[in-house]
Amino acid sequence: RVVILVDISVTNSMYIIHIQHFLRLLLEEQMSDKDYFNIIAFGSDVVPWQLELIPSQPESLQNAWRWVLNLQCKGSRNVMSALRRAVEVHFKDKDKHKSQGLYLLTTGIPDQETHAVSAYMAEVCRGFDLHLHVCLFSVVEDVGSDRIMPARYANPTETAIAYKEIVQAGNGRFHWFGEAGILESDDITIIVSETEKANNYSQKCAFLVESLKQRSVNQSVNPFKPGDSNVLMKKENRRPQKLLPPKPTALSLARMYIKDNHGAERSASTGVLAWRPTSAKAEIPPVKIFILSVAQTIKERSRTEHKPRKQPEFSVSVFYTDKGRNVGTVYRKYPKTICVRKSVPSVILPKKEEICSSKEWLTKYSIKKLKLELPRLMFGPGCTHQKKTVESLHKKVSAKYCTIFPSVEINGVVKHLQFQSKELEIYSEQLEKVLQRYIQRIQWLLSGSRRLFGTILEANVCVLIDTSGSMDPYLPHITKELTSLIWEQLRKNEVRFNLLRFAENTESWKECLVESTDEACHDAVQWMSKFHAHGNTCILMALQKALSFQGVEALYILTDGKPDTSCTLILKEIERLRKKRDIRIHTISFSCTDRGAKEFLKKLASQTGGRYHCSFGDMDGQLAAHRMLTEGLDDEDDPVFPYFEGDDLKKLTQEVAKARSFLKQAKSLR
Repeated sequence: RVVILVDISVTNSMYIIHIQHFLRLLLEEQMSDKDYFNIIAFGSDVVPWQLELIPSQPESLQNAWRWVLNLQCKGSRNVMSALRRAVEVHFKDKDKHKSQGLYLLTTGIPDQETHAVSAYMAEVCRGFDLHLHVCLFSVVEDVGSDRIMPARYANPTETAIAYKEIVQAGNGRFHWFGEAGILESDDITIIVSETEKANNYSQKCAFLVESLKQRSVNQSVNPFKPGDSNVLMKKENRRPQKLLPPKPTALSLARMYIKDNHGAERSASTGVLAWRPTSAKAEIPPVKIFILSVAQTIKERSRTEHKPRKQPEFSVSVFYTDKGRNVGTVYRKYPKTICVRKSVPSVILPKKEEICSSKEWLTKYSIKKLKLELPRLMFGPGCTHQKKTVESLHKKVSAKYCTIFPSVEINGVVKHLQFQSKELEIYSEQLEKVLQRYIQRIQWLLSGSRRLFGTILEANVCVLIDTSGSMDPYLPHITKELTSLIWEQLRKNEVRFNLLRFAENTESWKECLVESTDEACHDAVQWMSKFHAHGNTCILMALQKALSFQGVEALYILTDGKPDTSCTLILKEIERLRKKRDIRIHTISFSCTDRGAKEFLKKLASQTGGRYHCSFGDMDGQLAAHRMLTEGLDDEDDPVFPYFEGDDLKKLTQEVAKARSFLKQAKSLR
């Protein structure tokens, strides 16, 4: 018993042919062996093919295909109503049947909140043999000529996360695919997991077999001799002999007293310590004079040395032997040796992206911070190659066995390697892990609204859009990306915001910052739909107006050229206004070919503590990142990222280039 739910919302208008093709394959290949089935199409309204489940026969399948060919896309995406219709009408007697399933074919986020849909499916599926399976087809949602916006917006990743939660509540499976192929599938994931587990067990078995073979070879080469057992038993029964405690002689007690009192000066009235000689002829050593001289020496050294060097910690016990006045010493605590050799650190990086600038992110996860700089790890202070002068030869020569140890020349200095081949292999693995994480963050920065606007960092912002005459060809694209920014970053992260367009004059959406509620976001999108390009670029007036909003923390200004007024005048005026309120200004260059305009935007961002962003090269960057993750990082010169002028991408790509050079050097040394 199967019910198929088909998404025919208005955003699927360009993909209705694909959806019909999927349904045809489904009807031909899989529905013929089912008992009963039905198809429900839904947009804003729910349209069932039949009022109840019907037997799966060739004639009914053909009629269903004809009905699918007449489907038209309209409305939003009312998933909850479609699910209610299927459960309450077709599966109203779900407790009397087994093997029942709902198959939802959709392209985007439901109109309703995810937790509401999940709660409903968990309630209706609990205790019954009813499952909800979701097939998510990723498409690029486009706004039609009537500018109808979806009730909720989410990027493909967020949509997939939402449907995973719904599928988990419905005890079903999740399948995510696009025009390029399958992106994620529960069925495939389970099979791959079992394959990896079997491969892991196979490797362990091979390792055990090899170790057993090696052990058998060693036993045949070195057979055990029966006569050796007595020797082993004697060694095991032998216990270490305890050393006799030192006699409490005057010398050892005196030195211990000085150590416990940290070299403090003792009074002259201190009595002579009791001492029993080993023979009647032995003389009493001058203990008191010795103690005073040692204490005086320690005191004088402490005065002269302003910054005493830390001495190695150790403890020595001194005692007299039985033969005359010979003195012996025993170490109670040995000095710690200083190890110059360094080991490869294990790297732990976060999987979830942090909303921060690349500068802040790299302060925690740069190559230097992770202690993965190759020269610091491999070449310590004691490994520099040196030559010493031989008097007989009258020249400097290397050590006799110097050529045995591997060496490399760095910046004109020959150094010997401190790493072994296995350690270099571990270093390469850790560095590749870091590189992959860097590339994943670059992909994140090049995705969604961050591609054009960068990352919104602050909680109270104003976005300024240039609508001068030169922006006319790009205005539809700008409004579409701005819509994505509102829903993807401002609404999701609950950012208080305002919008302001500027040309020869300025116009703000609201007179103050507002909360990013669903109603406010819809209203902002409707206001943007009325944009039209005309006039000049009056940046100074727009910045003055935006800086006057109460509570604003940062401005994000997007423009394509130089301002009409003097750049120096704008920088001086902004500096004067910022003395009253410390507000950051992040600049965004869009389709700007004027070098002077770019330099002005960079200075404006740098002067106010903001960031400069430029969307040029984003497509090449995405391609290069994809190739690096799929083809590997062995070649330092191919593929490479394009030159990014924006601060965030520029810093990350520079760190990637640094890591790749270390990786190449490490592999060459192996």
